[in-house]
Amino acid sequence: MHVNEVKTDTALVRRLLAAQFPAWAHLPVEPVRSSGTVNAIYRLGADMAVRLPRIEGGSKDVATEHRWLPRLARHLPFAVPEPLAEGAPAEGYPWAWSVCRWLDGENPEAGSGSVRLAAELAEFVEALRGIDTEGGPPAFRSEPLESRDAATRDALASLHGVIDSAAAAAAWDEALRAPGPRDAATWVHGDLQPGNVLLSGGRLSAVIDFGCMGLADPAVDLIAAWYLLTAPARRAFRGALEADDASWARGRGWALSIALMELSYYRTTNPVMAATARHVIGEIVDDRKPG
Repeated sequence: MHVNEVKTDTALVRRLLAAQFPAWAHLPVEPVRSSGTVNAIYRLGADMAVRLPRIEGGSKDVATEHRWLPRLARHLPFAVPEPLAEGAPAEGYPWAWSVCRWLDGENPEAGSGSVRLAAELAEFVEALRGIDTEGGPPAFRSEPLESRDAATRDALASLHGVIDSAAAAAAWDEALRAPGPRDAATWVHGDLQPGNVLLSGGRLSAVIDFGCMGLADPAVDLIAAWYLLTAPARRAFRGALEADDASWARGRGWALSIALMELSYYRTTNPVMAATARHVIGEIVDDRKPG
């Protein structure tokens, strides 16, 4: 997926474990099929996972997750990853890596979430927003929405003939006209997409992959409305979070900008991510149609 991606395999994982965490070296190691773009994931035994960043940027998330996830977890109503060990570069692998607790569940399909899931996601987002921000790092998506204008329009240009680029451009222009945030930055997950949510029996069981977490405009987490929910559930999500017109417009803008960049980047390398991005763009375009 990435030009500078580091290749990993089970043999590498075994060498890393043997050298750094020998108590776990005897456990079975199996690669996990995933559409994720930042980490290669390996199941370790029955109840652990090894996460190896594919690119250097992802390696910077390891220390952040180990420091902050345990502090956030006790305030959140749903399970989140539990870091167990932080590995060091070795055996030809160049970056920090991690071992965390395995969380069972299934990823939902894009845009399939029910009103019940909307309520559960809103509960999670509201709890996250309420956590003390003192000392918190800036989120991966902490910049003002308008600062993404050039990159978003580059993505739009690259997708000419692939999507309804005129309608998507109009939706982006509308998002840029929304007033900026009036309130202070809060904790955000920053990437509430299908691959980062786990369901069990149709209910939200866990939220994973906090690599984008930090302090930002709370509207960033409203992307869940278009990535995860049906239209009726989207309305319920907005109501539960009491999102005003400006924050809702910014959230829609964030979802559109992210999806356009994802589709442009992953169109030929990651079919799942590309299909999800197409869905989000289509939902946002449809949102603007009369009736």
